[in-house]
Amino acid sequence: MSYYDIDAILTDAEKIPCTFQIDVADLGYLDNQPGHTLKSGSRVALPIWLAEMLAIANTGAVVMDDPSQSSKSFITFDLPPALGNDVVQALKANPRSVPLRDQSAHFYALATHMMELSEEPELSAVLRKTFVSRAAEIALHARKVGGGGTSYHGRDGGGAAGKGKGKATKEDNASNLGVGGAGEDFLRGLDEWERKLFRSAHDGTKASKEWMENVKKR
Repeated sequence: MSYYDIDAILTDAEKIPCTFQIDVADLGYLDNQPGHTLKSGSRVALPIWLAEMLAIANTGAVVMDDPSQSSKSFITFDLPPALGNDVVQALKANPRSVPLRDQSAHFYALATHMMELSEEPELSAVLRKTFVSRAAEIALHARKVGGGGTSYHGRDGGGAAGKGKGKATKEDNASNLGVGGAGEDFLRGLDEWERKLFRSAHDGTKASKEWMENVKKR
């Protein structure tokens, strides 16, 4: 991943809930108490890049009376709301129905980063199933668009419009492909990874169609 990757920078800027394990002077403004000490146990939202450094670092202090308190981490952190239990349960029930972009524009990148920082075997399994299920849906949409059935707009806008040509296939009928409604909502809910996948699949479908047409003309 490039150091100048905009998506990586934006992912690192996502905030996660953190709990300070020690008192820190002059940081009370993080808890809406300017000029005061940030007390141990205070919960604040910090960007991932900062939370990661503070979680890995330790105070280096040695407490003779209680060795277990020596070299404590500055903070502990929890999963962000985008990866909360409600979202995970919804993904378990029906991965295609959850608009991931409403949770985070960089949902998979955020989840991957969080799993690098903590062990979340259940989350890993759910995300793997989610990505595979939604990728199949994305491929169907991309093929439809590539065949001139719908249109999809760029990075920040997006949706499906227009009426498909020809008969719908069995796969199309099984998916939520369609004009407006669920099909449009699904496309608008794609996170950045999924939008890149959509664009790649769309370009591949379009190139394949053009190649077949050129072959027929020979």
